[in-house]
Amino acid sequence: MTERLYYDDAYLTSFDARVTDCAPDGDTYLVRLDRSAFYPTSGGQPYDTGTLGGANILDVFVRDGDVFHRVDAPLPVGGDVHGEIDWPRRFDHMQQHCGEHMLANAVWRQLGGHVIGLHLGAEVSSIDADLPGGRTRVTEEELRALEDTVNENIQRNVPVVCSFPDAETLGRMPLRKPPTVKEHIRIVAIGDFEYVACGGTHPSSSGQVGLLKIVDARPSKGKLRLSFVCGKRAFQDYRRVYDLAHAAAAELSTAVENLPGAVTVLRAHLREAEHTVSVLRREKLLESVPSLLESAPRAKSGVRVVAETVAADIPLLRDLATAIIRQGGAIALLAAPQGESNIFVFARAQDVGEDMGALLASCAREHGGKGGGKPDFAQGGGPMAVLEAARARLLGQ
Repeated sequence: MTERLYYDDAYLTSFDARVTDCAPDGDTYLVRLDRSAFYPTSGGQPYDTGTLGGANILDVFVRDGDVFHRVDAPLPVGGDVHGEIDWPRRFDHMQQHCGEHMLANAVWRQLGGHVIGLHLGAEVSSIDADLPGGRTRVTEEELRALEDTVNENIQRNVPVVCSFPDAETLGRMPLRKPPTVKEHIRIVAIGDFEYVACGGTHPSSSGQVGLLKIVDARPSKGKLRLSFVCGKRAFQDYRRVYDLAHAAAAELSTAVENLPGAVTVLRAHLREAEHTVSVLRREKLLESVPSLLESAPRAKSGVRVVAETVAADIPLLRDLATAIIRQGGAIALLAAPQGESNIFVFARAQDVGEDMGALLASCAREHGGKGGGKPDFAQGGGPMAVLEAARARLLGQ
């Protein structure tokens, strides 16, 4: 089996090893070494990247106890190669993984929850926690308490010790949860408060995690999912939020601390403006009814067919249709764009014999839309071809 050098030294960034096997796999090559410092994907922590004998590392994984390195060029079997770890990526994963342990410990101690899943993403990491009583949500106060506990333990800068204890020593350790393996159990101990089985890479002290910030908390598949960032990621997140907040404050000509109040005032003004625009749009549309009727083509029966596309919601579309058919002898085929689709209102005057419900349902079926209703009034949605088909049918085109 491959000797895993990262177990003894997570800070090892370069090493020499012998190639024991190199097999082509598609356009890449799977390489085995007698020893390796590259961490393979495991326990929610992604693999290390870097170079091996000049070839680029594309993936690292474990199979039957051996560490396999997927590279983009062949390496000579039996030859010695030099490996270089992408240290910024490795250290970032060390920060995230150690921070996850402390957050999981805080969830266990403060909420009675057990973490059942970890995902270290490229930008944000997350844990899934099973809380007592099936809870999937926590309060803002509980989130702040979790953050406070973790960051206090980070600032204490306690030792982080990884070891393979014997059975007797292991039995005395206050593990947060039972190990998932029976042999060769590796324990990560953070100070005197966190003991858990883990094969990942971690910094030698909690202070190197720097900072932990929970950035999201939401239900996920019946569990609580907490998303977080640590270390440099947390600093970059702070910088991003800082820049955005100050840019927004500058746009509103206010101080950052006054942003909430400024946004509240702005939203009130926006609601007032939207109401005014809505009233004016309604008035303009209803005032256009005489000209719409005057320019509308007539069916063979003499009925005027007003087929128009307007900017409106369903209530306004219905009001416009009602105004068009009020004087009799008219049919209204109205559409309003709604994103990538359209909403329709078809209506006819009482002295017109066409069935609007049947007309809309038929045209909608032909063109992948939906709709229907009563003989005098119908509603639906779909592509503009629905309206065009209805107009052509009424005008005999």
